Amino acid sequence: MKQSYVYIMTSMNHRAIYIGVTSNLVKRVYEHKNGLCDGFTKRYHCTKLVYFEVFDNIDEAINREKYLKGKKRDFKIALIEKQNPKWRDLYDDIL
Repeated sequence: MKQSYVYIMTSMNHRAIYIGVTSNLVKRVYEHKNGLCDGFTKRYHCTKLVYFEVFDNIDEAINREKYLKGKKRDFKIALIEKQNPKWRDLYDDIL
């Protein structure tokens, strides 16, 4: 079974927060970091991976993504800071 991921990208100043879902986290974050994804992350320079969760089922990952996208910014910040209090870029950790 292929794993799926919900992830959060942010800009360097942490003003913009993007939540996404993917089955290949390394590839997807690479695309965000190198401006290969048109849209929000490219427009707001969201190149820093600050949070991710792993799922065994893509449907669970999609439901979690929708849930998180529906939450207020303060909730998302608290979620990030619980796992990653310094907002470190986690990209090197997943390579």
